[in-house]
Amino acid sequence: MQTKSGKLELDKEYPSPDEVSAIQTIEQMIVQKIEHNYQAGERPSRRDAHAKHHGCVKAEFIVENNLSEEMKFGILKEPGKKFTACIRFSNGSGKPQADSKGDGRGMAIKLLGVSGEKLLTDEKNTQDFVMINHPVFFIRNLQDYIDFFKSQEAEGKGPLKFFFPGLNPLKWRLQEFAIATSIQRKKIVSPLAIQYWSMTPYKLGNRAIKFSAKPSVDRISGGTVSSSDNYLKEAMVEHLKSKEACFDFLVQFQTDADKMPIENSTVEWKAPFLKVATIKIPPQSFDSSEQMEFCENLSYTPWHSLPEHQPLGAINRCRKPIYNSISQARHQLNAVSRQEPTESELSVLFGDLN
Repeated sequence: MQTKSGKLELDKEYPSPDEVSAIQTIEQMIVQKIEHNYQAGERPSRRDAHAKHHGCVKAEFIVENNLSEEMKFGILKEPGKKFTACIRFSNGSGKPQADSKGDGRGMAIKLLGVSGEKLLTDEKNTQDFVMINHPVFFIRNLQDYIDFFKSQEAEGKGPLKFFFPGLNPLKWRLQEFAIATSIQRKKIVSPLAIQYWSMTPYKLGNRAIKFSAKPSVDRISGGTVSSSDNYLKEAMVEHLKSKEACFDFLVQFQTDADKMPIENSTVEWKAPFLKVATIKIPPQSFDSSEQMEFCENLSYTPWHSLPEHQPLGAINRCRKPIYNSISQARHQLNAVSRQEPTESELSVLFGDLN
């Protein structure tokens, strides 16, 4: 609740009264869209966003040794702890398209061998972190999410109707339009050479944080935007033939509840990022048909999580049932069972990497 002064409290969520019904509406719209696309001939059935992946890679997630006590929660509670990770790199669009087109880019990390009770029960030994290469999201609240999907369904209108719903400038969503435009214009040379952000907040113990993965400065690969439809996968293949890729995993604490809101993911938090772990992606081959199919069938959700890393805010609360329904729908349509990946399975697919 708000304090007597009317200010928001640190680390607190503020759900809206109509949130449950809004989430149900969004869930129904997305599942109907997935089923419609399948009936229209989309094979296999894909995610409603981040439909095209460049591949999944096997990695190592190494917790820093010198963390402060306020950071030692969940996967970070044991200094120097090493986790095997499976990382999916993707384009943000709901439709597979040429990599040369501007788009958001995703990095989804799944840590394996994570013990402890989880917020979802379909995977018992994993912890997921999902990010894109932009610090904020272009959806402010759940009603805006509903309006966005309705605008997509409006024949001939497209998403512009969401940002400019009429002639009244007071109803234009200019900030959201600027964010979406910035995301859609992004062209990159390699998924291994850019920074990613959580956009939405999470817990670290009892504190609210956002997190980020930033490539180590001395390991950023060169290259240029290519005309090949799949040049981002090709850039990863070329880099990982002989070189390691490395990211710093960072967290940012909420220090001002009003200027760094939990419920509004269009606002960038202004606070320092602190390194808490290193992500090492050893040289490897990841693009065989078997490896790519394995990557396609994985399910990532921020709610594959320990309670100490619980997702926060309306967008994340919305993700809990919706990501689960999306995963169930596409696996069912594709006649593929949902399975939790294991470290032994990754060893078989990717080998024991050094």
